[in-house]
Amino acid sequence: MPSVLWFRRDLRLLDNPAMLAAVESARAAGDGRVVPLFVVDPHLWEPAGPVRQEYLVDSLDHLGAAIERQLLIVHGDPVDLVPHVARTAGADTVHIAADYGPYGSARDTAVQNALEAIGVRLVRTGSPYAIAPGRVTKQDGTAYRVFTPFYRAWLSHGWRAPAAEPPSDIDWWMPLECEGHPTVASTGIDLPEAGEEAAWKRWAHFHAWHLSTYDEDRNRPDLDGTSAMSHHLKYGEIHPRSILAELTDADDGFRREICWREFYADVLHQRPDSVRASLDARYDSSMRWVDDVEAFDAWAHGRTGFPFVDAGMRQLRAEGWMHNRVRMVVASFLVKDLHQPWQRGAAEFMHWLRDGDVASNTHGWQWTAGCGTDASPFYRVFNPISQGLKFDPQGDYVRRYIPELRHLTGKTAHEPWDVLGGHDHGYPEPIVDHKAEREVALADFAAIKKG
Repeated sequence: MPSVLWFRRDLRLLDNPAMLAAVESARAAGDGRVVPLFVVDPHLWEPAGPVRQEYLVDSLDHLGAAIERQLLIVHGDPVDLVPHVARTAGADTVHIAADYGPYGSARDTAVQNALEAIGVRLVRTGSPYAIAPGRVTKQDGTAYRVFTPFYRAWLSHGWRAPAAEPPSDIDWWMPLECEGHPTVASTGIDLPEAGEEAAWKRWAHFHAWHLSTYDEDRNRPDLDGTSAMSHHLKYGEIHPRSILAELTDADDGFRREICWREFYADVLHQRPDSVRASLDARYDSSMRWVDDVEAFDAWAHGRTGFPFVDAGMRQLRAEGWMHNRVRMVVASFLVKDLHQPWQRGAAEFMHWLRDGDVASNTHGWQWTAGCGTDASPFYRVFNPISQGLKFDPQGDYVRRYIPELRHLTGKTAHEPWDVLGGHDHGYPEPIVDHKAEREVALADFAAIKKG
């Protein structure tokens, strides 16, 4: 009998245990044919936003080219379509990498039940993570809420080596007519090339030229110091295990960044409600939040009058991506200077980010907001001016995204109000007084802490 390989967040051929299991199952049954399936699920597709939609279509196109244009794309509810494909193909197994997200795990359980009703097994092999969520625990079996001890336990647990090379003679087969990928309107954003080959090319470049200086450069948005691998990991165009296999203890700084992704996935797995709810419930029930549409709009469009914040938000809309250091600063500004709930900012990010990952985005925002993981949260208030001066010392990042400030030289781009003619080209004055708003935020937190 054939088998079905249902691609989701694993749009690659290398280091793909689920694919190897599908091939083995099909060959053991004497047929050898594998149906490569992708379901355009409206529950995921419609809220994805135009940037991720465009990127996903490009990634699917590259995957299809890698398997002889035999990728079967169908549109609709996986609970109905996956059993239909399996029945049409005469398959007795459907193979997947396990999904640990709130929606994904519930969907897979529903699909499993539907498949069992027609005598087909759903086989889970591997996951999008080096160590699957739920496996790294404290000695008493409970989950970690702080990163550093999680990281130590994660390292101690270890992970498997990359999976074996795939066979070169897989018999890919489409038993139904492919419905093709959805039509997407161009965002106008110059997105990076998608696909497995592009992922490995980017990784090779970073490994050769920037990994050795990662610890020094990773917080500098004016430099090409980060891996820019997050979108490739998001769609599984490369597996984190493949990257970890090429790291040594000298690369601990970068290895920790891989672990942050796994930590947040673990937190979300343990607390699926935290997609929308703060881990510290007081922030949702008692914190005094402000509903100021104009202020939010100024933040979203990069018109707050704080250059480092505005450069980040303009980078987001120009590239579908933002440097991680800047993500923390703009998030802190929304929550602690504008006093707006993290959920609103997280939704804005998910709409625009090409690497938008629910776990990383949600808990990155909660970490900055002070309502999620970490030992001493809320008192960390990022100063948008000093952060810019420290991590963009010559103002190059600011000038790259804010043309109204390109007439200013060096670090003066971070404080145009101190320069004669600094606002002559239309850049706005600051919409708030950071020092005053910081005190308001800390006072609000002190009030809810007292109960």
